[in-house]
Amino acid sequence: MMKEKRELFCNACGKKIRIENGILREDVFEGKKVWGYFSDKDAVYHSFILCEECYDKMISGFSIPVEETAVTELI
Repeated sequence: MMKEKRELFCNACGKKIRIENGILREDVFEGKKVWGYFSDKDAVYHSFILCEECYDKMISGFSIPVEETAVTELI
């Protein structure tokens, strides 16, 4: 889960993400990866966020579309 921050920005476009009283007022995509062996980034942790618009741009370029499943209850 994302740590509480006073300011948050999309790593792709730099857009400031709306936060009011410590609560996100727009949703973001969080990418997290600890690189393991057989990569050029062994033992390096990467994390980033994307605003919804940048996420949509990223997935529009996929050869295989993302799998979507309807969720009936949000936690």
